[in-house]
Amino acid sequence: MKIVALAGGIGGARFLRGLLAAAPEAEITVIGNTGDDISLFGLRVCPDLDTVMYTLGGGINEEQGWGRAEETFTVKEELAAYGVGPGWFGLGDRDFATHIVRTQMLAAGYRLSAVTEALCDRWRPGVRLLPMTDDQVETHVVVEDEQGRRAIHFQEWWVRMRASVPALSIAAVGAAESAPAPGVQAAIEAADVVLFPPSNPVVSIGTILAVPGIRDAVAAKTVVGVSPIVGGAPVRGMADACLTAIGVETSARAVAEHYGLGLLDGWLVDEADADVRVEGIEVRSRPLLMRDAETTAAIARAALDLAVELKRAGVAE
Repeated sequence: MKIVALAGGIGGARFLRGLLAAAPEAEITVIGNTGDDISLFGLRVCPDLDTVMYTLGGGINEEQGWGRAEETFTVKEELAAYGVGPGWFGLGDRDFATHIVRTQMLAAGYRLSAVTEALCDRWRPGVRLLPMTDDQVETHVVVEDEQGRRAIHFQEWWVRMRASVPALSIAAVGAAESAPAPGVQAAIEAADVVLFPPSNPVVSIGTILAVPGIRDAVAAKTVVGVSPIVGGAPVRGMADACLTAIGVETSARAVAEHYGLGLLDGWLVDEADADVRVEGIEVRSRPLLMRDAETTAAIARAALDLAVELKRAGVAE
């Protein structure tokens, strides 16, 4: 079986680890969000791609869900001693090595997709990890604070501000002019099913779908998503702040409607949202908290089983 999954960072990576356990014989292609990418200290940082790579490759800081295990921060401390910022983005020493290699390869003319493949040669994540595009796309947020109304990088809003300042709007700058990375369209077209992990529907999966051609290709397949909202609140992170910025209610039903009937065929919600109904979309309820490896694999299996069931019924294809 060929599976394509669209993924952001922590939630997507953990779901994918469960998917590997639930479907060990499947050929899995992961299309990763690059809208969170940012240049820091002269280095190109790809947080979501790295979180997937580290998580599936066994190098993630399990407690945080991001960054490297057994990390040290000597370089960060030395930069702070020189007064060099930003100090709010915590790159560790081991993590710096990844960004140095990536930046050197990009400067040498390699595309991000080729760089990602080279980095994965070390980590062996068990999936084919593709960036959504080789073109530069960055998610920016318009806020209004004591400095007035201004656009800032998503990472500053998310990490430094902790989304405490309301976002007036969110935009994937450069997405409209971008093209899918090599292999992305072919992987979707060859896929038996497409899965949306419980990643942020606005700035993770939503940004991937903003790359021209990806949404249409996905819509032609059988698509099942896992709700990132349980009982009216995000499972983790601040997805509610992103949803509010685009005028979408923080609920499992509203997120399914945001994706839309033309895109989503099946939707897994938590038992707390068992009463959710969305016209034209098959909604199933089950426990969705990824407490450990066993529960995470069960969630992934449920999503895959629903997708296979809908595909056999001829939904979307």
